Amino acid sequence: MSFVYANEADLLNVALFGMTAKEWRDANPDKKGNIRDYAVIEQLVVLSNMESINALLIQQGVSQNERLMQLNKVAVTQMKSLVENKAVKKLK
Repeated sequence: MSFVYANEADLLNVALFGMTAKEWRDANPDKKGNIRDYAVIEQLVVLSNMESINALLIQQGVSQNERLMQLNKVAVTQMKSLVENKAVKKLK
């Protein structure tokens, strides 16, 4: 069960950050924690949304490769929207 969770977490990491947790740790040996600990607020909001969408896609029987492609599109679209949103900028 923990392998499935880690696998899904890495699917979300790749869709949003472009790398797995292990790839991030290997690239950042001097940093403690994990990739999500260094995420900006916009990335965390998108990640939360993607977790819900991924759960729905799993229920629908969508393959992992297809989910990755769809989730990456969601990540790009939502990140653009949040980064360009003036109201979000005021919250910072």
